[in-house]
Amino acid sequence: MPSIELVSLVGASLLLISVFSSKLASKVGIPSLLFFLLTGWLIGEFGGPELHSPEIAKFIGDFALIFILFTGGLDSHWPNIRPVLWQGLCLSTLGVFITMLLLGGFAWFILGSFSTFSLGVHGITLPQGLLLAAIVSSTDAAAVFSVLRSSHIVLKGKLQPLLELESSSNDPMAVLLTVTLLNYSTGAESAFLEGGLFLVMQLLIGVALGYGGGRFMVWLLNHMGLSSAGLYAIASIALVLLTYSGATFMHGNGFLAVYVAGIVAGNREVTHHHYINAFHDSFAWLMQIIMFLTLGMLSVPYRAELSSLASVAVAISLFLMFVARPVSVFISLLWAKISFKEKLLVSWVGLRGSVPIVLATFPLAAGIKEAGEIFVLISFIVVMSVLIQGFSLAALARWLGLAEKK
Repeated sequence: MPSIELVSLVGASLLLISVFSSKLASKVGIPSLLFFLLTGWLIGEFGGPELHSPEIAKFIGDFALIFILFTGGLDSHWPNIRPVLWQGLCLSTLGVFITMLLLGGFAWFILGSFSTFSLGVHGITLPQGLLLAAIVSSTDAAAVFSVLRSSHIVLKGKLQPLLELESSSNDPMAVLLTVTLLNYSTGAESAFLEGGLFLVMQLLIGVALGYGGGRFMVWLLNHMGLSSAGLYAIASIALVLLTYSGATFMHGNGFLAVYVAGIVAGNREVTHHHYINAFHDSFAWLMQIIMFLTLGMLSVPYRAELSSLASVAVAISLFLMFVARPVSVFISLLWAKISFKEKLLVSWVGLRGSVPIVLATFPLAAGIKEAGEIFVLISFIVVMSVLIQGFSLAALARWLGLAEKK
């Protein structure tokens, strides 16, 4: 058993490497999650521990996702998002659903039994193709805005709050679709009608308990009368976990619940709210670092599949970037008074990030067929999205005349 000194040394080294890599990522102009993922992969590849348990990775990912989503809700300021509320909600619901249908159909076409490529021995079914697409259907707010910050630009008009709202609110929709399709694939839901009812129930219960949990969080924190600001932060952790577990036990979606609770708590006066917000921002960063180091180590046992799936991953990535995402954006915003240039930029600002990689552990933990290959595909798609769209985002915004210097 390793000594506490060795564990402390390794843990401190990994955290410092991750912190400094985020600074490097900011200068280069790409999201730091890639460096976190690469660090975890290098640990497993060159003598460090490899992670062979998808259940452990999923547990760590779920726990991290709870606080990442809560912090995303906490940072959503109502005055900023109110003017673009309906556009953002259309993108984060209808847009995600259309992306899933288009990308899922394409993945099934090129990976199915009658295609040139194959995944595993028998290819994949349409529900598995839709599952793959649902996992990768959400965009990442942190990835988008870290690129903008490193480029020293802001987007004009209502684009910034629109993208902030979409990127932070489409994660729960992706989680809901993934869980529903996973249940269907594993036989937990025997029909699409039952799966649809399950989805609606998860939505309604998640929103209701999230709103109630957020109001209770605000009331309790304002009436606790604690002697230290640090105790309020600890209490907020407990209340976030209570909201998630309560919604889950009531057969609602716990991730949606904590996101809604974050929005409610973030837009009301709370004792020591500046300290609590700063604490959760730091805690969310810690969760991202731990999560991506873990997922990087998990990817090492599946590296053999990368070479055989690289061409397929490239095809799916390009279809997502140039077909599925733009079509979903233009259909979702068909009614909105947004210019063609703005819709074009929104179509390109579809960077994939932390949530798809976390969701990719769900099929692994459930033990579904070809889950390892799906995990590799998702990881490859995220990396391609961040590299191609991340490096070109600022240049495209300037070319379209939709960017201005800070």
